[in-house]
Amino acid sequence: MSATAVAPRRRSVPDPHELPRLLAGAGVGQGPVPLEEHVERHGVLPKEISRREAARLIDLVEASGLRGRGGAGFPTGRKLRAVAERGHRAVVVANGSEGEPASAKDKVLLRRVPHLVLDGAALASATVGAAEAFIVVGEGAERERLAIEDAVAERERRRLDGVAFRVVTVPDRFVAGEETALVNFLNGGPAKPTFTPPRPFERGVGGLPTLVQNVETLAHLALVARYGPAWFRGLGTEDQPGTALVTLDGAVGRPGVYEIPVGLPLRDLVERAGGVSAPISAFLVGGYFGAWIGVQNAVDLTLSNTGLAAAGASLGAGTIIALPTGTCGVVETARVARYLAGESARQCGPCLHGLDAIATAVEHLAARKKQRRGGSEDLPRWTAQVKGRGACRHPDGAARLVESALTVFADELARHARGTCTGDGRPLLRLPEARR
Repeated sequence: MSATAVAPRRRSVPDPHELPRLLAGAGVGQGPVPLEEHVERHGVLPKEISRREAARLIDLVEASGLRGRGGAGFPTGRKLRAVAERGHRAVVVANGSEGEPASAKDKVLLRRVPHLVLDGAALASATVGAAEAFIVVGEGAERERLAIEDAVAERERRRLDGVAFRVVTVPDRFVAGEETALVNFLNGGPAKPTFTPPRPFERGVGGLPTLVQNVETLAHLALVARYGPAWFRGLGTEDQPGTALVTLDGAVGRPGVYEIPVGLPLRDLVERAGGVSAPISAFLVGGYFGAWIGVQNAVDLTLSNTGLAAAGASLGAGTIIALPTGTCGVVETARVARYLAGESARQCGPCLHGLDAIATAVEHLAARKKQRRGGSEDLPRWTAQVKGRGACRHPDGAARLVESALTVFADELARHARGTCTGDGRPLLRLPEARR
């Protein structure tokens, strides 16, 4: 079997141990990499591939170990195979909606290297037999929408692809980026998730088998197809190969989006970002569905799901926030808990009522208010009651965040119970106005 599924015309194979990969040639502050420059760097992919080439590409993606970069980390090859084996005309959805306010990695990818995303979407379409691919961005991502629309127009003028691209905006809601929510929206319904069959790979957009992949995953797919699984595994870990885009924010010298080898120590990432800009009490790892980790436990962790598991966290969508000691973790958790409660799809009790009760309880703790029920002794039971019982996974993620806060900020909770707080009152975490 060939090391690659397709053989584009290209100048050379990049060193598998060098960074960046996805963002190669994309300078900070510059506009999108133009098509001609992209082709000069990576070569032109074929418009169509045979069934044998499609099967080979799926085998190679599985061999590469590529997993989804949208948060769930599902094996990409398995998703491709599940749709391809339906044997029907299919649809591809490139998910760049990035509904979490703290994350910026997908926006950076769409804004700087849109052609790499479109390469991946075109290859995925050819592999599963899709004549149409939707590129989904959030309503507020105006620069990213324009960048991807311009890139589509460039490719159409060159007649570069065998698939029709459609750029679509989705509401800026936290749950809107979940794959079933996207399918519902593209079918004319509300952008709300569901975990009832059929799944998108069985019947999705327009009733057709549908592949939904995060835009970063598709960009990696384009590189695996060109350079092969051994090249892809030149960085990363055995069980999580490759690189990942992470959004680093908070008390660091240079907040921003970084491309890292999976498995990089958190300490090294912070050093790449100019070190800490203030003393740190904790890190929020995995975003608003992630977990707080105390600084004493966090600095020696490695940024992979295996490396983070012992701390009860995962890389998720790659959002990491350094919390300075002058910012109260209880107050910040209360802000996020209220935001997540407001982002409920409002289609089940655990999400609609449970998250509101949990958010209210955390708000009372943050405000140092006494109450008969909903104190720190009640919250572990309440978070346990909502997990696994929702119509989607929204309650699970919100509960995970609150549970981690109860442990990591136990000393701060004790201070709040005495009516004091170590915070300076300035908010840190990026949040739109919470919906009630």
